[in-house]
Amino acid sequence: MNLTTQKRLAADILKVGVNRIWIDPERIDEVSGAITRDGVKQLIKDGAIRAKLKKGISSYRSKKIAQQKKKGRRKGPGSIKGAKGARRPKKEEWMTTIRALRKDLKEMRDNREINRSTYRKLYKMAKGGAFKSKSYMKTYARDHDMLR
Repeated sequence: MNLTTQKRLAADILKVGVNRIWIDPERIDEVSGAITRDGVKQLIKDGAIRAKLKKGISSYRSKKIAQQKKKGRRKGPGSIKGAKGARRPKKEEWMTTIRALRKDLKEMRDNREINRSTYRKLYKMAKGGAFKSKSYMKTYARDHDMLR
């Protein structure tokens, strides 16, 4: 039985696509008899013709992946995109290093491990990028007899 006209009219009335129209298989004869818009409207009211629900996209998988990433997973070499400096910029790297060095220098000065002139000298060296970590700076100070 050809119900394309009825489907088209129902789609127009319900403001959905033709593929979303559902016709009750038990009442096909009744539906095929409806050839006017009013006839189709009556069938919609009776429940012989309905619009199927819209299919959504499940967010389950994306939520699961986000949860894993929050835990620190999925960050291996295969997932890395972009240059080394894109994931953690050089400036950010520098900021964390220099802040740690300066904090350590202040502690050393306040605990009287180094005097003010030594503090100033090491501070300038740190600013110039002479030390790559706190341990390097402490080793340098120890080797050059700068500690009290």
